[in-house]
Amino acid sequence: MRHDPTARALVIAMPEVFPWVRHLTSDEVRSFTLELVEALSDAAELDVDATTQEVIAGWQATARIKADPAHYAQAREATSGDFGPVEVSV
Repeated sequence: MRHDPTARALVIAMPEVFPWVRHLTSDEVRSFTLELVEALSDAAELDVDATTQEVIAGWQATARIKADPAHYAQAREATSGDFGPVEVSV
């Protein structure tokens, strides 16, 4: 995938499959594509598909933050201290 010339076609097709990638940079779309292909390979070879869902959810969250300039600016601000335990919502 990293050196496959047909990988470019896959990167070009990503906005049709995942419209939210328009909020990512070109490098981020390439990184997302590579991570997704690796996760799909694991799903096919190891029958482990949770990673695929995590890759998509993670990149979609990144796109969601970047889509809103105010949230993106806030996310880029420096932080300090301990914000306590993280609550995971499912």
